[in-house]
Amino acid sequence: MAVPKRKTSKARRDKRRSSTWKLVFPGMTKCSNPECNEYVLAHRVCKACGYYDGKKVCEVEKKEA
Repeated sequence: MAVPKRKTSKARRDKRRSSTWKLVFPGMTKCSNPECNEYVLAHRVCKACGYYDGKKVCEVEKKEA
């Protein structure tokens, strides 16, 4: 049976493991409403204005400061 000749260092071990775990940024796009321009997840209704694909889909309540 094959046995390692030397102990694998922590740095070498961690370098090997680092490439398998990466954060994936979700597909963000700008809102289709020309007045809004907020970032929205792709294929979702904008939470700020209620627009989807250039059309008003739902009413959004405005937050009071």
